[in-house]
Amino acid sequence: MLNRRGLLIAAPAALALLGACTAPTTPGASSDPGSMLLADGYEPESLNPLLGYGEEGAAKFYDGLLAFDGTSSLRPALAAEPPQSTSDAKSWTVRLREGVTFHDGTPFDANDVVATYRAAIDPAYAATISSDFSMLANVTALDPRTVRFDLNIPYSAWPSKLVLGIVPAEKLAQPASLESSELNTKPVGTGPYRLVEWRQGDQMTWEANPAYWAGPPAVGKVTVVFAKDDNTRAQRLQSGEFDGTVLPPVLAQSVGRDGYRTVHHRTADFRTIALPNEHPVAGDRAVRLALNHAVDREGMIQALLGGHGTPAYAPVPESMGAYHEPAARFGFDRARAAKILDDAGWTAGPDGIRQRGGQRAKFTVMYFADDSLRKDLARAFASDAKAVGIEVELAGVDRSAVAGRIATDGIVLGGGNPIDPDPQMYSALHSSVIGTGTYNNPGRYRNAEVDAALDSGRQNTDPAARAESYKRAQRAYVADPGQVYLAFVDHSYVMRDGKWDGYQPPVEPHTHGTTWGPWWNLEAWKPKP
Repeated sequence: MLNRRGLLIAAPAALALLGACTAPTTPGASSDPGSMLLADGYEPESLNPLLGYGEEGAAKFYDGLLAFDGTSSLRPALAAEPPQSTSDAKSWTVRLREGVTFHDGTPFDANDVVATYRAAIDPAYAATISSDFSMLANVTALDPRTVRFDLNIPYSAWPSKLVLGIVPAEKLAQPASLESSELNTKPVGTGPYRLVEWRQGDQMTWEANPAYWAGPPAVGKVTVVFAKDDNTRAQRLQSGEFDGTVLPPVLAQSVGRDGYRTVHHRTADFRTIALPNEHPVAGDRAVRLALNHAVDREGMIQALLGGHGTPAYAPVPESMGAYHEPAARFGFDRARAAKILDDAGWTAGPDGIRQRGGQRAKFTVMYFADDSLRKDLARAFASDAKAVGIEVELAGVDRSAVAGRIATDGIVLGGGNPIDPDPQMYSALHSSVIGTGTYNNPGRYRNAEVDAALDSGRQNTDPAARAESYKRAQRAYVADPGQVYLAFVDHSYVMRDGKWDGYQPPVEPHTHGTTWGPWWNLEAWKPKP
C-alpha cells in the first residue's frame, strides 16, 4: 500500500445522492462463505515487498520473519521463535520455521532471507525501502535454518524490520533494478493467499494457499474490486454487491444497513502540518509554538472526521502504551498563542496579520490535490492560524511537485506505524535523516535534545529505559515543536455481518485498505456455523 495516503471525506451533497443512485447490474457478493468480494479505493502500483508492498507486514502474498499481532506486539511467522540479540543490540540471530514452501513449490530457507535483505540494501536493486534499512550492515546464513543480522549501530527496534515479506532467492539472482522485476505483478511468497489474476485498473483475485504453513485459509477465494471514488463504493455496497470496503468515517457511518456493520479502528496514522523550519516565519520557534496552541484539534476531529480520531500533539499515540507521554500536549488556547507572538515581537498590522522587522507573518501550506481530507485540514489550519494573526496560503499540488517545494513550504502529511516508536519518530524528527528522502524530516527540524533521546531509544535494550527515552523525546519536542500534529485518524470500514467469525479490531498503521482493516487476519476467519 502507498505511504502518505489520506482518508477522503465525502461532501454532504454527495451523501444525499447516495440513496438516489441507480443500483448497478454487477452481480452481488456470493452467498458462499468460502469466497469474499471486497472493494478498495486504492490499487497498488507494485506487489513487490522490496518496492514497499505490505511494508508494515499485512501482505497476503508474503510472510515476514515476524508478524504484527494486531495490537502492540510481534509474533513469529517465518521465524520459529523470537529473534535473539547480543547485549549491545548490534547482532540478531533468527531461527527459521521448517517445512515452509513458496507458492511455486520451492522450499523456504535461510538463503531466501539473505537474498531479500541484501537486495533491500544493495544499490544495484534500487529498492525503494533501502533508507528504512540503513542500519543493516550484513545478513548471513549460519545454516539452512538460521540467519544472523549484523547492524552498524546498536538498534533495539530491529524486530520491527523483520516484518518484511520474504521472496525466493532465485527471483533476486541478478543484481538489477527492481523496476522491471516480475515480482511487481506476479508475487511469489509464502503467504496465506496467492495471486490468481490481476486485471489492472479493475480487480484482483486471490486464492487460498493450500500448502500454507499455518493451514489453508477457510475463505478460499477473495476478489478485490478497485473503485477509487468513495461514493461509488458506498452506493455499490448499499446495493449488496460487496462484502466490505474502506470508506471515510462520516460516509461509512451513513451507509449502514441490515446485514452490514460499520467499524472504526484506532491507528498510529497521524495527520500533521509539516513546517519548513528554515523559513523566516514558519521556522520561528514562537510561531511554531503559537500555532500549536492556536489549532482546534477537537473541532477538526468532530467536523471533519465525525468524531472518529484523537488529538495528536507529538508522533506517539496512546495505543503505544508505555511509550506514550501524556504530558506532551498543547492546550487549545488562542490567548496564550497571541501572547507568545506578542512577546516574540510579532505585532498585528492594519489587516490583523502580524509582522516583525518588515517580515509579514505568512507562509504556504501544500496539500495533495486529490485528497479532500488533507484539503479540509489545511483549510481548518489556515483559519485557526489567521485567528492569531498568521496568514497561511494554501496550495493543492500533485505529489510530483512536493520535492521541489518542501524546503520552503509547509505540507499536510500523514504517516504512522504502530509496531515500534522508532519508525514512528526517528524519520520524522531526527536531524540525521535530513536530505535522505523527501518525507524524511521534511521540515528539516533540528533539536539536539530530541536527537539524543531518539538515539538512546534506539540503542537501549532495557524496555523501561527505552520507554523513558521516547517519553523524553516527546517532552523535548513539545517544548520546541517542529510541526503541528493535528490528529490520529481512525480508519473506517463497512463489512458484511453474520457470515464469518474471526474479526479482531487492530491498531492500524498509515497504510490501510483491504489487506488491513477487518481483514488483516483474514486467513484465520471461519464461516459461521
